[in-house]
Amino acid sequence: MSKPLLSTGLRWLWLVVVVIGVDFASKQWVINHMMLHETLPVIPFFNLFYAHNYGAAFSFLADKGGWQRWFFAGIAIAIVVSLLVIMYRTAAAKRLNNIAYALIIGGALGNLFDRAYHGFVVDFIDFYVGEWHFATFNIADCAICIGASLIVLEGFATPSGKQTSDKG
Repeated sequence: MSKPLLSTGLRWLWLVVVVIGVDFASKQWVINHMMLHETLPVIPFFNLFYAHNYGAAFSFLADKGGWQRWFFAGIAIAIVVSLLVIMYRTAAAKRLNNIAYALIIGGALGNLFDRAYHGFVVDFIDFYVGEWHFATFNIADCAICIGASLIVLEGFATPSGKQTSDKG
């Protein structure tokens, strides 16, 4: 007997749609209103800086000739499918876990769309201190990092020795 989808973590897929929408809208704004490598100062320590990332985090493998586009797309698809299965197997009431998975899926799909459509990921968030700049990133990257952090946090919040037992 199958369980109703709304009783599973898939109930949280609306958050995936929100992440994809915000990520897509922000990237489209940057593409439509900025020139490549243009900087728009927002506040001290924060700029919008339009960049194309052909690699992964911190431009890892960005200069490898194009094969990495499909490699990272494959990794994203595998992660999305795996997390969807986990969400299906997780009760909807496990909010922190499901929110984390949904954020990661939304971020992975946001960047996957960029790779498939543009051949690169649009990055634009630039934090800096003096002349030092953190790697430029985007909303999808934020969602992935927040999701991963929530998974770690949940691991600390739930003691490993705490298990449900059926003592009669």
